[in-house]
Amino acid sequence: MLYDTIKKLLEKRNFKVIKEIFENMNEADIADLFGHFHDNDEIDKRDLPVLFRLLPKDAAADVFAYMEPDMQELLINAFTDKELEEVIDDLFIDDTVDMIEEMPANVVSRILKTADTETRRQINQILKYPKDSAGSIMTTEYVYLDKEMTVREALEKIRHVGFVKETVYTLYVTESRRLIGVLSVLELLTSDDDDRIEDIMETNVITVDTLEDKELVAKQFEKYDFLALPVVDKENRIVGIVTFDDAMDVMQEENTEDFSHMAGMQPIEDSYFKTSVVRHARNRIAWLLVLMLSATLTGTIITKYEAAFAAVPLLVSFIPMLTGTGGNCGSQTSTMIIRGMSLGEIRLRDFFKVVFKEFRIALIVSVILALVNGIRIYITYAYISPNEIDDPLKLAITVSLAIVSTVIISKLIGCMLPMLAKRLHLDPALMAAPLISTIVDTCTTLVFFNIAMLIFDIHMV
Repeated sequence: MLYDTIKKLLEKRNFKVIKEIFENMNEADIADLFGHFHDNDEIDKRDLPVLFRLLPKDAAADVFAYMEPDMQELLINAFTDKELEEVIDDLFIDDTVDMIEEMPANVVSRILKTADTETRRQINQILKYPKDSAGSIMTTEYVYLDKEMTVREALEKIRHVGFVKETVYTLYVTESRRLIGVLSVLELLTSDDDDRIEDIMETNVITVDTLEDKELVAKQFEKYDFLALPVVDKENRIVGIVTFDDAMDVMQEENTEDFSHMAGMQPIEDSYFKTSVVRHARNRIAWLLVLMLSATLTGTIITKYEAAFAAVPLLVSFIPMLTGTGGNCGSQTSTMIIRGMSLGEIRLRDFFKVVFKEFRIALIVSVILALVNGIRIYITYAYISPNEIDDPLKLAITVSLAIVSTVIISKLIGCMLPMLAKRLHLDPALMAAPLISTIVDTCTTLVFFNIAMLIFDIHMV
């Protein structure tokens, strides 16, 4: 294992071999290796800056950008001002901003103090945008061209400035900073040297506003298969670009947040093991308290219908099956609706269309479940355990009708609640499995006992 190999070399202070190993490794893999060392108590943390100094100069900044914030903070505290300046100069602006947002104030102060004037200006420009906006995830390092340039002149400019830009695959044509066109390097390479940029550029440019929600920006990448997306201000002046890797980070962040909400938890930014036990508990307890207290409604309903299960005690044994079926049906539906809304397949204007479709699905599913369960109950209590109840047919009909009602109610609730949440500008994922299960449990119990009292002719005391 590479970790053990480098650990032994480090113990022997064989830095030459370690340096040779690093030269043949991918930057992301090196960052993972550093993370492994950082999380392992078997090595002295003071050796990590030593290892970092063994990295090839052209790879150091990329490795640093891939690292977790706590690893970056450790290295920054160990860097000299000159070393920190070199790393900041080689980092892309958006990576520097991402790092700054995770650092404590004293570290941020040192980073800004070390950075040159232009870098500080670009950092501050991005930091001023709202956290969830396109401006907050963009980079100001892109290649722009003049429409009067020839292909030869454009390629010459790329050779001179491309190595310090985050991407050169997509090029932007500007006039007085206004974005007027876009083209790819492929279009440059396949055009004649004397062709003018104005003649080969695409003028129908897809852009996003600086204040556009970053989740919507990420969806644009999915829709158009872009490598980069220009960010413009209200006057259509280009102020930066969002690259594909940053868009993927946003999508991962949003998916993590949705999964947390669907599980009834507050989202966490750190990894599972880097989040303390207390913080895990704090993130989970709020929803658990709400769900626990709301579940007392089910107990209240059962108490209210004491006459029903006093007359037919066997009824109580079917409550877990009914509530479980309802919860599962509601969860299935809410998951599909939330996914559809996330992908843009389902919109608020489709509310009644979705409700009608889920109603038809519920009818098919409920009838099949009711028939199977009704037959099972009748055979069980008519032939296998005939002494359990006097009229097994009534019991089979009661449970079957309850299943039909439960499935229909749960699927309608499962599709309506996420859409209503969206209408109220709430996260639809909040109306997911735990909350829907709690609501469905209450409705199921209420419907079940009312059907039972009607069929068995039981009267409230």
